[in-house]
Amino acid sequence: MENLHKVGGSIQRINKAKSLLWQGRVDDALAKLSAGIACFADCELKQAENFCVYLEKHRHRIVNYQYYQAEQICSIGSGAIESTVKQIDRRTKISGAQWKIDNVPQVIAHRCAYLNGLIFAR
Repeated sequence: MENLHKVGGSIQRINKAKSLLWQGRVDDALAKLSAGIACFADCELKQAENFCVYLEKHRHRIVNYQYYQAEQICSIGSGAIESTVKQIDRRTKISGAQWKIDNVPQVIAHRCAYLNGLIFAR
């Protein structure tokens, strides 16, 4: 979303594309954005094309955020995810601890299960 405004064009078209992307409707958003590419000035054309290429490349990562937010399934902000990754990273680098690379996924799986209340600490 942070680069959508760089595409240019009418505010209505940008807002519609933003709404479509929020709903995970990448194909519809691409169609909306591509329809206006021919109308862009040369400086905006490259940014619009780059954004469409980005959407194509990352379409598998673009989910229906509106659904997840409405269902309160998980945090959709990247800050919470990045913070969790840093916490896991710190815990796997405890001073004096030695980790076999093969065991790290199991440690992370146990930690996730614990945090989700699936197992209890003794």
